[in-house]
Amino acid sequence: MATADDLDRATDSQWDWVAEQTRTYLDSGGTKGHESNGVYTLILATTGRKTGTPRRTCLIYGTSGDDLVVVASKAGEDEDPAWFKNLQANPSVGVQVGTRRLTARARVATPAERGPLWTQMAEIFPLYDEYAEKTDREIPIVLLTPQA
Repeated sequence: MATADDLDRATDSQWDWVAEQTRTYLDSGGTKGHESNGVYTLILATTGRKTGTPRRTCLIYGTSGDDLVVVASKAGEDEDPAWFKNLQANPSVGVQVGTRRLTARARVATPAERGPLWTQMAEIFPLYDEYAEKTDREIPIVLLTPQA
């Protein structure tokens, strides 16, 4: 069960550029790396579904009410990203958004939520539409609901 406390001790993404961005973000306390050219990112910590080890990655996000919204695109590859598989196995996650840290519960958007959320996220990051064209899978949209 990942929580906000796992953000500092989690293993970084296997992708070097993501790992570097994540470390810059965390090392600055969220003042660097949160925004770039009008696109905002958060750090997500999940629990490894096989190892039980906390894992972290940096993701583009939007909002829907109090929820944070992320897209499990993996750049349009045919397989879901590992972080998504991890939160499916254990939906408790740690999140850093800017300077704020929280524990959240992850869930996949319902079919009724998906359309408007996809439109919103593709406006934030237009490459999502290209990614969707590259794969036969329906790219999941995930809502992260802060826990009290």
